[in-house]
Amino acid sequence: MFTLLPPLLVLFVLCASAALGFIINGRLHERHRTPDSIDLVHLAIGLLVTFTAIVLGLLTSSVKTGFENAYQLGGLYAGELTQLDRCLRDYGPETSATRAQLRSYVAAAIASTWPDEAAPQGVAYPNTPDMRGIGEDLTLSNVIDGIGLAVRGLEPNDAFHRAQAGACANDYADVVKTRWAVIEGAHGSISAPFYWVLVFWLTIVFASFGMRAPPNALNVIVLVMCAVSVSSAIFVIHDLDLPYGGLFGVPSEPMRHALADMLR
Repeated sequence: MFTLLPPLLVLFVLCASAALGFIINGRLHERHRTPDSIDLVHLAIGLLVTFTAIVLGLLTSSVKTGFENAYQLGGLYAGELTQLDRCLRDYGPETSATRAQLRSYVAAAIASTWPDEAAPQGVAYPNTPDMRGIGEDLTLSNVIDGIGLAVRGLEPNDAFHRAQAGACANDYADVVKTRWAVIEGAHGSISAPFYWVLVFWLTIVFASFGMRAPPNALNVIVLVMCAVSVSSAIFVIHDLDLPYGGLFGVPSEPMRHALADMLR
């Protein structure tokens, strides 16, 4: 619902500014409608539309890049968690408790990040309703830190187990590094002042449209359709800026596949 508020607000503002333009247009004296004045209005509107289109395109490209990075990091993170589990499994039965902690961590991460989806089955994990869906959560942080202590606390007694313990330590370091990248990538990147400047420009553009044409049915319909189109672009920008929620959210399948592999 929060994602819908900005585009709905933009839709209202654009329609209101176009209506204001219609009102001003109806009160303009004929001396303001000279060919030179009309040409100047055309040039001004063209300039505003060009700048606004460039900024809107840059903003869309920026959030799309951020979303794609978050999508890739989600798959990479799931793969690294799976690799750590396999390394612990190959080490031997001594790591059973650590592997159980890892399964619990993955299940809790799934349940807290995608609360509207089906909860993981077949594994016990901490209670998630109070966990943060985006950003660092203290409970999950404690679990992953405990896994790290267990991995670093392995006591190999032969060459094979020493090599395996080193590999598991490296896998854990990769998991932690990617985990922080995922956490930081889940935050929105849109600059609020930059965004509202863009909305201000759009407001001026739509007011200019209203001042240029009479308020007949066709013109009103066209401007409303334009406002809906621009608002839908704003919706896409906001939705992509929150990669772990909304219509275009990062899917949970990679993490669920990782958990399923750990439970085999």
